[in-house]
Amino acid sequence: MTDTRRNLPSIERLLTDPDIAALLDRAPREEVVQAAREAVAAARSSRDLEDRNWASEVADRLAARGRSSLRPVINATGVVLHTNLGRAPLADAALRAMHEIGRGYSTLEYDLDAGIRGHRSDHVRELASRLTGAEDALVVNNAAAALVLALAALGGSGGVAISRGELIEIGGSFRIPDILRATGARLTEIGTTNRTHLDDYAKALDAGASCVLVVHRSNFVQSGYVHAPSPTDVAKLARQRSVPCIHDLGSGLLLELEGSPLADEPTLGEAVAAGADIVIASGDKLLGGPQAGIMVGRRDAVAACRSHPLARAVRSDKFTLAALEATLRLYQEPDRARREIPVLAMLTATPAAVAARAQRLVVQLPAEFDPRTEDGTSAVGGGAAPAVNLPTTLVTLAPGPLGVQGLLLRLRLGEPAIVARAEGDRVALDPRTMTEEDLVPTARAIINVGVDPAAEADELS
Repeated sequence: MTDTRRNLPSIERLLTDPDIAALLDRAPREEVVQAAREAVAAARSSRDLEDRNWASEVADRLAARGRSSLRPVINATGVVLHTNLGRAPLADAALRAMHEIGRGYSTLEYDLDAGIRGHRSDHVRELASRLTGAEDALVVNNAAAALVLALAALGGSGGVAISRGELIEIGGSFRIPDILRATGARLTEIGTTNRTHLDDYAKALDAGASCVLVVHRSNFVQSGYVHAPSPTDVAKLARQRSVPCIHDLGSGLLLELEGSPLADEPTLGEAVAAGADIVIASGDKLLGGPQAGIMVGRRDAVAACRSHPLARAVRSDKFTLAALEATLRLYQEPDRARREIPVLAMLTATPAAVAARAQRLVVQLPAEFDPRTEDGTSAVGGGAAPAVNLPTTLVTLAPGPLGVQGLLLRLRLGEPAIVARAEGDRVALDPRTMTEEDLVPTARAIINVGVDPAAEADELS
């Protein structure tokens, strides 16, 4: 039997097709050639080699090659701080600030009053200090970098005392012990996995430890026979022994969220009041701003971090500083912050408000997917508040011939891209992490998927 793949066209032959040749008017020849090669390669591995529309395939692949790899998506997973999807969406005020600073020159390192070079670390310094009650503040490019800088500047040579119950791993296999070793600090483990006492810290300091590190267990929960001294008591002991205390708070909540499941989560202000020399938090978690490492605390400790050689290697850029400053300004009016910072709005949305949004979506969806509203739960995500489940109303779909994974794939590959989740034998969309502006595009994308589900299933098989 003759292998029909022998009849595949050559690249040169494809380029003589008028419709494909026309692509050369709007794209470099090498890009068109590569798109043609990809189309032929796909056909070679396909079982269906008849009646292929080569011009359409090459045009589609050319469009895909020209599309940015960093694309916006609609987060329908219900995970508010979805690390894989970029964590915190920014407030409009932050976006405007980034645009204003990015479109021209700025005072990033220039003092207009004096007409001389300024310092980028001054831009958010006063505002972050005032909002947290700290003496001073410094912003670096992320919280892991902030911890590295704090340990390098304050860790000393006598060892860093840390509870075994706080030797945690964060995302990407990033472990606290590894961070310590990378800075040259010596790890001094104290206590046990489930119980650490203040006396354990005292004994470590008696043995020569020159720094204390407290890590908030923001991404896991211990229960049962457990004990840990309060950050206040640890900081007081460190102060009595004249050694620095670093408190890695992690998620960076700046407002108390009374009446919400996050009411017990410690805030940055509370951590500063507990007395640590340096408190570290992420800007893009519960604070709801850009990726940043926020360092607040005592003036001498922050100054030591600011003057350390590593500070330049981990400094923030103008976009981060602009977005963070705009976000922090919203916190000067707490009610406004809850309304306008997307993360806070999602976390504090009432069950009734989420249910109403779900109903507005479900009425737009085609009957062939059997759209329903069902009770469910959302998650905070981002390594924050792992025990908190937020009540929500899901919109679920019957996947039909595509199957659950097939429908999830089609939604991800659509325009706009929609990332949803599986709930049993149905696909679920969680309106808690969707804006009002997301509803119509989401419904349109699902309608487009449903034009011919059987054909889509054949293509996926």
